[in-house]
Amino acid sequence: MKIVADDKIPFLKGALEPYAEVIYLPGKEITRDILKDVDAMLIRTRTICDEKLLYGTNVRFIGTATIGYDHIDTRYCDDHNIRWTNSPGCNSSSVMQYIGAALVQVANDFSFSLREKTIGIIGVGNVGSKVAAMAETIGMKVLLNDPPRARTEGERKFVTLDRILSESDIVTIHVPLTMTGEDKTYHLFDMDTLGRMKKGSWLFNSSRGEVVETAALISTLESSIQQGAVIDVWENEPDPDPILMSQVYIATPHIAGYSTDGKANGTAMVVNFLSEFYDLPLKNWYPANIPLPLFPEITIEEEDIFDDDIIREAIIHSYNIMDDDRKLRDLPSAFEKLRGDYPLRREFPSYSVRLSDPSEAVKNILIKLGFSTAG
Repeated sequence: MKIVADDKIPFLKGALEPYAEVIYLPGKEITRDILKDVDAMLIRTRTICDEKLLYGTNVRFIGTATIGYDHIDTRYCDDHNIRWTNSPGCNSSSVMQYIGAALVQVANDFSFSLREKTIGIIGVGNVGSKVAAMAETIGMKVLLNDPPRARTEGERKFVTLDRILSESDIVTIHVPLTMTGEDKTYHLFDMDTLGRMKKGSWLFNSSRGEVVETAALISTLESSIQQGAVIDVWENEPDPDPILMSQVYIATPHIAGYSTDGKANGTAMVVNFLSEFYDLPLKNWYPANIPLPLFPEITIEEEDIFDDDIIREAIIHSYNIMDDDRKLRDLPSAFEKLRGDYPLRREFPSYSVRLSDPSEAVKNILIKLGFSTAG
């Protein structure tokens, strides 16, 4: 068997070599000529799998180590007997960590309490559900909007988009990119939608860049309809609009889901799906020896510190979002390199928070978020 794999899929090298010839390439360098005699592809979002790439090849399996799969022409694959799979939920905890870091950073920098704010979550799948649980844990009021789920499950726990826009202090987007249909998300946030947001609110987007219309967001930020924005995904990646980047408060290079844990989960899922398809003895494979964080213990002196500050310190210790913002602003042209060379980032369960005399309330919050506690 012959496999082509994106060379930026972590922990993969060595796993499949006993059973196949594996060729590792940058995602954008995977071409039709290379695929002529290839049986399977393991990719990320930078490889566009459509007729132009796949026609006349021997490819029968495509696995993407990502939640999203809008880079795969699924209809073409289905029509040509090509099995495809994504990795649903693989980096959902990573995105939750990213949103948590953005929330506590913005709240600290703009001197407000998250407990007094309402967050509106657009899209309540694997990621949105974890963001909702995290937001509730730290004391926020949570509104949920997910039309497909509302139609299936009933509207009791969901609200309309209009209500999200009018009542939310922070709106965070967690939807797939769909170009047509009843649940079209392409430019879901255009001039009309953004203009209906609560004045002084915040927009977070870590889903897909095309869900938010660039020109419209620039306009509403300039007119102060939104107080600010946290943007991880951009139209025309890897070339984010420089004017928009200058306007948003936090700008990152599509790395919300790039925790080391999320990457390991995505790699494991595609290897397991591939193994099932080709009946390889790797059906329960998971990467071994995932590196630990450099400083896994978080010591917080509690004297004269509020519970909210303890939560903020713990989250920022696990992931300082402003480091990623600074790196992108320093060199926007390095967008792809920043993604490809993304450093170790472990999620909350890899950390222990040491407190001398913690309140039960703050201890319970930390544990619910995934941290362990000591002291």
